[in-house]
Amino acid sequence: MRTLVVRLDSAGDVLLAGPAVRAAAHGSSYTAMLCGPQGEQAARLLRGVDDVLVYDAPWVGLEPPPVTRSGTDALVDAVAASRFDRALVLASYHQSPLPVALLLRMAGIPWIAADSEHYPGALLDLRHRRAPAQHEARAALALAEAAGFALPPGDDGALRVRDAADTTHLTGEDPYLVIHPGAAVPARAWSPARAARAVAALDAAGHRVVVTGGPGEKELTAAVAGECGLDLGGRTDLRELAGVLARARVVVTGNTGPSHLAAAVGAPVVCLFAPVVPAERWAPYRVPHVLLGRQDAPCAGTRARECPVAGHPCLDSVTDAELLSAVAALTGGPARPGPAAASRPAAAPEPATARAPASARAPAPSRDPAAPPAPHHPTVPTACPAGPTAPATGDPEWRTA
Repeated sequence: MRTLVVRLDSAGDVLLAGPAVRAAAHGSSYTAMLCGPQGEQAARLLRGVDDVLVYDAPWVGLEPPPVTRSGTDALVDAVAASRFDRALVLASYHQSPLPVALLLRMAGIPWIAADSEHYPGALLDLRHRRAPAQHEARAALALAEAAGFALPPGDDGALRVRDAADTTHLTGEDPYLVIHPGAAVPARAWSPARAARAVAALDAAGHRVVVTGGPGEKELTAAVAGECGLDLGGRTDLRELAGVLARARVVVTGNTGPSHLAAAVGAPVVCLFAPVVPAERWAPYRVPHVLLGRQDAPCAGTRARECPVAGHPCLDSVTDAELLSAVAALTGGPARPGPAAASRPAAAPEPATARAPASARAPAPSRDPAAPPAPHHPTVPTACPAGPTAPATGDPEWRTA
């Protein structure tokens, strides 16, 4: 059986499709993935994927392309040439699978399954209904199971990727934490100044901090790393970023693609979770994690891209003490400051803000595992001495998703 799995949006969404892809691959002789340009690198990292087809769908993304006859015909022809027997169309709970189902039907795929709240007519052979408040990764796997697929023996259904790159030439051998300050949706990340204070606070507590980001986030990562962190902004492709995250003691990030990539390599996650989307659907999956942020903030459930509340209180009100407590909970205790850290002046005190509610600690299983232009990020002064910089490694294509 030849199977096509479809997930057309971001890299993080493609990573969440991993368990469903592995189930489909276990029951198929050939498994391909159809994804959008932002998800291509992630699709190529997924286990079980034999080939990747890329289509920039005009109904997906923050800056969708125009509808063209040539683009539609090219997709239909490419899918038809692969002679798939079945297709699984994966989409978020608020998205419709029917536009791509129509194109797959035109390409001659005889059996198509998807979650759909809308009447599909002749477009779907299996119209599945997802369970309420189900995590996106579990919902995708549930669709694959309803289509007759199952995970291979011994597969626990967690997120997985192919072997991550060895990145010790970028990070060095000493233990470190990662802060990934960017997000394609600004409402889901700390402000640059708040992220910079977090790096300084972690450094003052004795942690070595690595700051990661895509090629379009170099100014942001430089400002956030300051003199306290190792700035890897723009220096990794997605596979190398997976390697950096895999060796991290903890990854601190918003609800964005690197949160799911960290889960896929088994790294514990402190997730700065803005409540614009529900945590039960998008929290780090099947890894130890702590959620920080005010889940009762006025932006809850709005799916806002820009924070609609002055001061970004749902995330920027998270204190250094809460951050350090979350890191200690995931690492087993506070860091031991080395000689360099012990000699540094204390980080500047935090500005007064409303204190966020207590963080929500998730169960701890075993460690196995679109937006307007980016704003200008002014340099944020810190109290740390100059730190190391990483060597350049080319111009990767990874973008935060």
